Amino acid sequence: MYYIGVDLGTSAVKLVLISNKGEVKNIVSKEYPLSFPKEGWSEQEPAFWKEDVFSGIKELIKDFERSEIKAISFGGQMHGLVILDEEDKVIRPAILWNDGRTEAETKYLNEKIGKDKLSSYTANIAFAGFTAPKILWIKNNEPENFKKIKKIMLPKDYIVYLLSGVHSTDYSDASGMLLLDVKNKCWSKEMIDICSIKEEMLPKLFESYEVVGNIREDIANELGLSLDVKIVAGAGDNAAAAIGTATVGNGACNISLGTSGTVFISSDNFAVDKYNALHSFAHADGNYHLMGCMLSAASCNKWWLENVLETKDFVKEQEGFDSLGENKVFFLPYLMGERSPHNDVFARGSFIGMSMDTAREKLTQAVFEGVAFALRDSLEVARSLGINIDKAKICGGGAKSPIWKEIIANVLNVTLEVVKCEEGPGYGAAILAAVGAGEFSSVKEACESLVEVVERIEPKKEIVDKYEKAYSKFKKIYPALKEVFGEIAK
Repeated sequence: MYYIGVDLGTSAVKLVLISNKGEVKNIVSKEYPLSFPKEGWSEQEPAFWKEDVFSGIKELIKDFERSEIKAISFGGQMHGLVILDEEDKVIRPAILWNDGRTEAETKYLNEKIGKDKLSSYTANIAFAGFTAPKILWIKNNEPENFKKIKKIMLPKDYIVYLLSGVHSTDYSDASGMLLLDVKNKCWSKEMIDICSIKEEMLPKLFESYEVVGNIREDIANELGLSLDVKIVAGAGDNAAAAIGTATVGNGACNISLGTSGTVFISSDNFAVDKYNALHSFAHADGNYHLMGCMLSAASCNKWWLENVLETKDFVKEQEGFDSLGENKVFFLPYLMGERSPHNDVFARGSFIGMSMDTAREKLTQAVFEGVAFALRDSLEVARSLGINIDKAKICGGGAKSPIWKEIIANVLNVTLEVVKCEEGPGYGAAILAAVGAGEFSSVKEACESLVEVVERIEPKKEIVDKYEKAYSKFKKIYPALKEVFGEIAK
């Protein structure tokens, strides 16, 4: 039997086909464009997702027995706002997770409504990328579109709807909307009122491994699938990636080094960071997690190499790294503003510490190190809560770089573990599909059966000590520049 995992990313969709033994049988990737209508804005046409997911499924399964494909599930970019009218037609392009236009709405929620109230309603405070501020932005800036809204969806859930005909979401993805009472796993009536919407506009809630419904007959015929194929709710991309690396159980940690970067800490129990520097979300295994999210991670390296250095030879550019922990140049990786722990839409990428003898390689190394330092910012918040993290799984495109993994292991002073299948959210989604179809009795059982660690990167004390001194300098840079970033933005 086979299971499909769909990772609906920011710049591409990746589809993964696995067997009931966890073997990856096929992978298909398709890229789609992003739109940046104004500085700090980020949008996408949901039609691109539909076209590439549907054509991707056809390509993924063309050499396999269709009757053996039992379920499809999803991992998806979080927080994006997809709004549908009374005919379930998309009203406007989706506003994505890395969009920073909602500064006024975020300020209103955090200051007028108040962070304490928001945290009591949802376990979180407002961040510019969250969905609720986007709803308020539509209300304030596009009132005609706001009047048309009949359904509010998240990106992956729009595809789930197209496949199943059900308006659904899962608890992990819904946690990032600032509309869910995370502790009690229900929609927050207070936030619904604050956003001037109705509960019937919101999708039905599911656990990530639960079956939403069977595939629609017309879609099954179009894709060449059996009518018995189950559509399983899926999870937000970080929760799905955590499942793909078996980050389940109390205190387990996963670092995702993709377009964005996350420190994901699984928990058996609901908990809130009292400063709300970390997100408190539901996990795809039915429990909870704390997560720190930086908006630009591996995308910093892509920007630096492709846009600035105008090269695609990523491997060659890493050959000049030496003397880890001794670099005098620092890089702030805030190209799209920053979320955890600063919550600052005005923060920007910055190099500091350059001199006449600074070489190109030192700037590239600073980009890698800046992302690692920013990940540590979130890890330090977790450590301040008494959570002891001495090892973590790592996944994402950036994790394919041996030197970047070595830098992160030493900056964070943790042992990094790499799993055999590095397909992150796509593999995690396929595992959720298998659980939903009854192949396994629980997500934990599935992870224990299917996920294998194949590499460990240990921190080295002499490098850890050097990076400890470097980090003490790095963490002073953003506070020193915060006011300047705000002035530049005006």
